[in-house]
Amino acid sequence: MNGQTPEQIEAEIAQQREELAATVSELHARLDVKSRAGAAVKDPKNRPILAVGAAALVGAVGLVIWRRTR
Repeated sequence: MNGQTPEQIEAEIAQQREELAATVSELHARLDVKSRAGAAVKDPKNRPILAVGAAALVGAVGLVIWRRTR
């Protein structure tokens, strides 16, 4: 053996489980696109970007409609 007592081994296993759980939780948060997108929309510093994107979309749709009617 490596000279560890059963209690030390159990403590090490518990520590590794906690670290693994934290890693899994972090990965889950990073891969949860729906929540991240919702948070990005709610963030006030992203609002000008969203407004410009919406205006560009409305302009593009308006241009397509205008071109089809001419």
